[in-house]
Amino acid sequence: MAAKKFGYVRVSTREQNPERQIHILRDEEGIDERDIYVEKESGRKFERPVYRSLVDNILRQGDLLVVTELKRFGRNYGEIYKE
Repeated sequence: MAAKKFGYVRVSTREQNPERQIHILRDEEGIDERDIYVEKESGRKFERPVYRSLVDNILRQGDLLVVTELKRFGRNYGEIYKE
């Protein structure tokens, strides 16, 4: 099966708007909106429900996970590196 591109969008609070990130992933990266996963959770840890489901159940070897900015992926750069 061919590799697939997925997008991951994270905002920290419900008041923040994820639309800018979605727009970049959809229009600039060419990722289908159904393959963009949005989460409203703190970036402190990687134990986030949407992210864990994406990594543990959806992504396959060779797939590409795209984020618009490294800080959207998480706050702790040591954990980002390990992840």
